[in-house]
Amino acid sequence: MSSRSTLAPVALAVGMLLISMVSYQCGASLAKHLFPKVGAQGATAYRLGLSALLLLLWRRPWRRSGSQRDWRVLWGYGLSMGAMNLVFYMSLRTIPLGIAVALEFTGPLALALFGSRRLLDFVWIALVVAGLALLLPLRGQVQALDPVGVMYALAAGVGWALYIVLGKKAGAVYGADAVTLGTSIGALLAIPFGIAHAGSALLSPALLPYALGVAVLSSALPYSLEMVALTRLPARTFSTLLSLEPAIAALAGVALLGEQLSLLQWLAIVTIIVAAAGTALSVRRPMLTEPLAN
Repeated sequence: MSSRSTLAPVALAVGMLLISMVSYQCGASLAKHLFPKVGAQGATAYRLGLSALLLLLWRRPWRRSGSQRDWRVLWGYGLSMGAMNLVFYMSLRTIPLGIAVALEFTGPLALALFGSRRLLDFVWIALVVAGLALLLPLRGQVQALDPVGVMYALAAGVGWALYIVLGKKAGAVYGADAVTLGTSIGALLAIPFGIAHAGSALLSPALLPYALGVAVLSSALPYSLEMVALTRLPARTFSTLLSLEPAIAALAGVALLGEQLSLLQWLAIVTIIVAAAGTALSVRRPMLTEPLAN
């Protein structure tokens, strides 16, 4: 098999991951506009509930059954997805999108660090850490960050790490249906919080177009694309490539929410992009010897 044909699935997986990150952050920016109407809890219920409905109608996973399926992994994947989304949106109530994602990224960063073996891996991770240090307001502006919002974002990081580990296992067992079933489980966790907070406001027809946009951009599309990437890339590589997420979030915050960045934070974005590009380029040799998931 030629190196070109071997690398093509890897390039496809990386491309899908990039598209999913852009979609996710555009959806998060749109969701923040729903907060005044239904709160972060209601926006999460919209996102996962409508995403689950759309995916169930499209995939119809009940038509496929397996005799030996690990339901514990699937439920762990779904519950981690639901909890991650809920606490992340709770963090967006009080801290900027780019900062929230930078804090949330501590989960994938920890996975990348624990899975690293080569010196070059630690170089890219060191660049990510440097970029995050510049992105966060650590020089005399820490008091401006809401500590509760910071804790929610860090909790989302734990959920993100679990989502990566359990999602890879669920994808290996359930294939593309893992996203549909996992999103449905996550919706079961999020919807009660949304109803308790927003009540009948969730039924407003005027909010439905925004809610559908959030569902498609933040869950249905990116999670489907991420599942392809998860089953074709090592967890370490997937986690380190996600270092682009804070940069994309910061750009989305500037473009869609009017949030402002300092020159040092723009430098952080460049640093993180360099680290992500380096990680993508370093995938080549390991992936030539690793089997690709079907």
